[in-house]
Amino acid sequence: MINEAALLESKALRDGALERTDVLDKVKALSLLPDGMHVTTAMVAAYFEVAERAINRMAQRHRDELTVNGLRILRGEELSRFKGDTLSLYPQSYPQPRSSLALWSRRAVLNVAMLLRDSDVARQVRTYLLDMEYLARTRPMKEPAPSNALPLDDRIDRQITHILGKTVVPMLNALIETSGEHRQELVALREDVQRVEQRLCDHDARITDLEHTRGPRPYTGIMASIDAMNWREFEHHIAVLLRRDGCTEVIVHGGPGDRGVDVTACTADGRTVVAQCKSFAPYRPVWSGELQKFLGASHVQHAADVALFVATTSFTPAARAIAESCGVTLVDRAHLEKWSAGVPLPVLQ
Repeated sequence: MINEAALLESKALRDGALERTDVLDKVKALSLLPDGMHVTTAMVAAYFEVAERAINRMAQRHRDELTVNGLRILRGEELSRFKGDTLSLYPQSYPQPRSSLALWSRRAVLNVAMLLRDSDVARQVRTYLLDMEYLARTRPMKEPAPSNALPLDDRIDRQITHILGKTVVPMLNALIETSGEHRQELVALREDVQRVEQRLCDHDARITDLEHTRGPRPYTGIMASIDAMNWREFEHHIAVLLRRDGCTEVIVHGGPGDRGVDVTACTADGRTVVAQCKSFAPYRPVWSGELQKFLGASHVQHAADVALFVATTSFTPAARAIAESCGVTLVDRAHLEKWSAGVPLPVLQ
């Protein structure tokens, strides 16, 4: 299995993962320049939450690799044209460069995530890449269909995704680089194609059962599947886990009029369970105010014996302090991963 150290050290492994630029937005929203294609060095540093000089030093060490993957340095006439065509549209939002400007493509930014060691955001991006590698490696192979049979739907989805990512998107990139008159239309078309590709990937991840195997990182891949769920699917996922752990009368309430809770249930020994489900990005923790709101709903409105706050992220120290003092069981990202993998939740036993 590919591990993080190998990804940092091996250019060949990095090259194999550079098509997964969608991972960037799963970890943290990446702001783009008005052309919809590039970011500046300052924007790269802001995304990875490091100093700009750290990005510059890393770029100097790996200039050839980054250049191949979309890093461009604009100077002279090319810089003037870019300032006039792009930056001038939003003069107050972006600083005007003087003699040169480094432009990073999304592919180059993903490359940075696989090279930047001292960044929590970069580590989260690498974790997602490793999760996807694990999913691809552990999906059981299907028996080959007869030559005269139609391929299965999931195989069609994967073939389309492969074609979009390996052929259509690179072709559109090349056309965008050389086109003037139809550039905006091509950019919009490429974005539509990438959205279709992402939806196909998400669909495939949701319908494919995860294979639980022994060995290093036994739960790898589970959180990638959970992160692909929308809020409603996540609530139903928690309901499934409650039923698996012996709960009865499991009801999903999430949405308007849910009275501050998402799922209710009863344990096997008759205790009332109330659960709040938060599907947040991993970098966005649950704050104390959200715990306080849940306390009123779980204890006052529902008189819960077991109050669960389940999140796809972490909890702030203040939130943990409130939960501990008020008897709320917190299920953070790490515990959710184990619970989803089959480890029973002790408070339900």
